[in-house]
Amino acid sequence: MEIKKKSKVLLCEDDTNLGSVMKNFLEINDFEVVLERDGRLGLAAFQREKFDICLLDVMMPNMDGFTVAEEIRDIDPDVPLFFVSAKTMKEDIIQGYKLGADDYIVKPFDSDVLLMKIKAILKRNEEENRVSDNIEFDLGSYHFNPKLRELAIKGKTITLSPKENDLLKMLAEHKNDLLPRERALKKIWGSDTYFNGRSMDVYIAKLRKYLKDDTKIEIVNIHGNGFRLVAP
Repeated sequence: MEIKKKSKVLLCEDDTNLGSVMKNFLEINDFEVVLERDGRLGLAAFQREKFDICLLDVMMPNMDGFTVAEEIRDIDPDVPLFFVSAKTMKEDIIQGYKLGADDYIVKPFDSDVLLMKIKAILKRNEEENRVSDNIEFDLGSYHFNPKLRELAIKGKTITLSPKENDLLKMLAEHKNDLLPRERALKKIWGSDTYFNGRSMDVYIAKLRKYLKDDTKIEIVNIHGNGFRLVAP
């Protein structure tokens, strides 16, 4: 029987008692929890490990939760992120959502409600990923199956490398629309450094070569912004 992997939570909370209580509560409910007691350590943990969700206190020593959230969003634009804070000012709550938070939970809070919210967002993400994993694309004369990493045309099939596959999938998901360069770099390469940018340009050139058998398909460079896969 396959053992279901526990979802991994990054919990950043500087209140020693509350942090321990939340960690124990989540572990009892079958989560793996990494607890850090200041923002800088929380960010270091996120850079070091992969998490399914982040719970951030706003007021923390060394680096506040809003700054941690900005840094996390730079690394992974999609990871679910909750603020758990005693700050109840409307401006703080709005700032939290502007930084891409999925929820802003005001202390004191009901642990069971927090648990339900966490489960709901993880379930939603899991379902979205499952749909995304199974989707196939018709791009002009080509048929692209990301799950098998196969790009086929007229009986000829190319097996793509993992990075080629991920990049073409993102382009196909944004077909005839802009795929921001920064978004692709962060999602596939982990950061948008100069060297990763040069690497992505090499992969774009490879994909153009694979797609050359249909003249109606083109990967257009939108200068300074990203790429657009033009396909009928």
